[in-house]
Amino acid sequence: QVQLVESGGDSVQPGGSLRLSCAASGIMFSIYAMAWYRQAPGKQRELVATIASGGETMYADSVKGRFFISRDNAKNTLYLQMNSLKPEDTADYYCNADLRSLRNYWGKGTLVTVSS
Repeated sequence: QVQLVESGGDSVQPGGSLRLSCAASGIMFSIYAMAWYRQAPGKQRELVATIASGGETMYADSVKGRFFISRDNAKNTLYLQMNSLKPEDTADYYCNADLRSLRNYWGKGTLVTVSS
């Protein structure tokens, strides 16, 4: 059974930092491309950052220079370090695992709220 379990969401003030984690089980984590998506209230889900199995990363323009995606294949865990958080970063954040579109899995999300 495949499971992606996000954690680390919290309520923080603007300018603060958070680190999200996504623990994967039931898949050969190291061969999957991993990604973080987010969905704000009333908006469509959007891609935040991706990391390929080889470690290459890509970021949405809105988070470049503030968010950093990483993976620990030994721990089957994906991370998202979020710095200089803004109110517009408020959203549910979802972990995604993709194997060349042949297999695709989602976590249930973790809520990040940025508010003063």
